[in-house]
Amino acid sequence: MISTDSSPPAAIRPWAVALAPAALTLVLGLWGIERGGSIWRDEVVTYQVAHRSLPGIWRMLGGIDAVHGLYYLLMHGVFAVWDGGLPALRLPSVLAMAAATATLAEIGRRLAGVRVGLLAGLVFALLPAVQQYAQEGRSYALVCAAVVGATLLLVRAWRRPGPAAWAGYSVTVLVAAVLHEFAVLAVAAHGLTLWWGRAPRAVRRGWALATAAALLALAPLILISRQQADQVCWISTPGWSDLWAPALTAVVGALCACLPSVPGSAESVVRLRAVALPLLVLPPVALILVSYLDPLYVDRYVLYSYAGLALLLGPVLDRAWSRLGPAAGRTRSALSIAVLPVVLLALLPVELGLRSPTARPNDVAAAARAVRDLARPGDGVLFIPSARREAALYDPGAFAALRDLALAETGNDSATINGVEAEPGLIRSALTADRVQRVVVVTDPKPRPNPSARDRVKLTVLAERFRLCRTELVHGLEVARYATPGGCGDQDEIAGQK
Repeated sequence: MISTDSSPPAAIRPWAVALAPAALTLVLGLWGIERGGSIWRDEVVTYQVAHRSLPGIWRMLGGIDAVHGLYYLLMHGVFAVWDGGLPALRLPSVLAMAAATATLAEIGRRLAGVRVGLLAGLVFALLPAVQQYAQEGRSYALVCAAVVGATLLLVRAWRRPGPAAWAGYSVTVLVAAVLHEFAVLAVAAHGLTLWWGRAPRAVRRGWALATAAALLALAPLILISRQQADQVCWISTPGWSDLWAPALTAVVGALCACLPSVPGSAESVVRLRAVALPLLVLPPVALILVSYLDPLYVDRYVLYSYAGLALLLGPVLDRAWSRLGPAAGRTRSALSIAVLPVVLLALLPVELGLRSPTARPNDVAAAARAVRDLARPGDGVLFIPSARREAALYDPGAFAALRDLALAETGNDSATINGVEAEPGLIRSALTADRVQRVVVVTDPKPRPNPSARDRVKLTVLAERFRLCRTELVHGLEVARYATPGGCGDQDEIAGQK
């Protein structure tokens, strides 16, 4: 059974164990939250879906993206209260990650003492991945908070099992899994924790019943998401570029688990390792192995595994701290004041990079601004592939005076994300109409292999009937203007040739 920790050192108050790391996460999350006005594709999906009506969101979830349904509904509520653009889009993630940090510090305090909890919380707040997804308008920070919360409830239920404790655990697990189904891998890690920690049979039985109840309630969503499996067809089999980061963190975590702890705290640190190491290793490893049969691994899907790494680093830093010796009071005080600013300064290049417009795979807002620069009222517009319509969904004002030559139904009308395009023959007819003299194209910088029939028609007609006038490359996207012969103008002809 997990025991309570010893009395805290006078220099560290129990309330500071959770508050200080959470405050650091909050400050880092608010710093540069707009990322220079940039937004990438996945965030655009959140932004535009959350702005639909509740019936519109519900109809869309019946055909696609049901795995993110709860998150979209939550964000719909946020925008209903405060339609504050990018800060409103990302603030829930900042708050969720701050809550995750506070909860993780409390886990460390309960398992191995206040200093370990404080150090683990500070480490978690400073991890680059945590800072990145604290500023992401997607569900991953909320999933992380729910998983860490479920882990704390597991620790509490292990110490004081009972129906109320297990009910709270079951509900939290269900919320985490509804936010993202791969949170169930954390539940498997919890089962390994109870086995490794030799939990009493009553505790293991309570965990099994709580988990079964959560999975039973989750079953309808699992069935629906399996019918929508095509939405993750873009994921490829993991390669070395995908594997080196989880491999490195697993090795670091294992080394931390093997290092000796502060004298007198061995038993508590063993309990902490039983909680942390399975959470760090099992979810990414399981998802990677499954991905060799059915590719599903993306590192952000198991972001919460970093909580295990932070918990394992806590005792290591605690031991390094204790080696200063009891006579080094002034040295400790000086270090406690200086260490955090020094670490923040050392991480400054990484932190600045995470908050720059190029920190994500692409910048849809920059593409919309390029359209404003290149297009004239009445021009046609094409998106190759159709998913690049995200630019128009995020900034419809940039496209208000343009004619979408391929769109048949909007996303809201068709209960899809990006809308439905017309058949190839209709797209050809729209592009070859006499009134279409200029076309703006939003596309990827590199042509995609095996384009769809609709995209082949777009590319063919552009090559046959139009000349490239000008191209603007923005981060991760390309915006080009085409015109019929003689319609570019001298400056555009030069720009197009370049």
